[in-house]
Amino acid sequence: MLLEGKKAIVTGGSRGIGRAIAIKLAQSGADVAVNYNSNANLAEEVVKEIKSFGRESFSVKADVSDYAQAEEMIKIVEAKFNGVDILVNNAGITKDALLIKMKEDEWEDVISANLKSVFNCTKAVSRLMMKKRQGRIINISSVVGVIGNAGQGNYAASKAGIIGFAKTTARELGIRGITVNVVAPGYIQTDMTDKLSDGMREQLLTQIPLKKLGSTEDVANLVGFLASDEAAYITGQVIHVDGGMVML
Repeated sequence: MLLEGKKAIVTGGSRGIGRAIAIKLAQSGADVAVNYNSNANLAEEVVKEIKSFGRESFSVKADVSDYAQAEEMIKIVEAKFNGVDILVNNAGITKDALLIKMKEDEWEDVISANLKSVFNCTKAVSRLMMKKRQGRIINISSVVGVIGNAGQGNYAASKAGIIGFAKTTARELGIRGITVNVVAPGYIQTDMTDKLSDGMREQLLTQIPLKKLGSTEDVANLVGFLASDEAAYITGQVIHVDGGMVML
């Protein structure tokens, strides 16, 4: 129980990678607030599962791309849990299009949901963590933010921005005992990858040395480690969970 007594928030925690992270943190001993923006039923299912481990949990609706809502979410969690030790910035969307076809609102929506949300939540929670002189902030980026991907200029820019922002905040907050790290997943088995054709899937596997897609648990396991005291001397790092797809 590496996270016994810790209080965590996972944005976009109702499904996919966010759900797996929320459950992993709870299995490791943390009480977890599950943020969602649209599907309350899915969020409540995650809350129910977390409670089955004997941990405290509740769902909190907030559009974290809006600073006022993000700040209010942090206040609600702090009040209910009497503190926030771990923030996982996972919320995000995609609106793919080639550059010449991408609309301005498709660019702005993805940057706001994926990147501005990280700024909003990190700024709001950092005040609490600085007072306690401890905290763990883990941002979910993507290998696409490192190598790019045709048709995902907005998504790649947002995920690359997360990396730059995390390295900067790691430098600013380290003196207060707060670590900030980035997890960059590759192709993970989710609802999105389930829609890929057999041909597209085979093409993807040629790029991955381990010759398989990752699981949401693969990502969650790393987040659980970075959130623990065992990772106390790791900050400002970008760690790929991609089966060897990107090697730098």
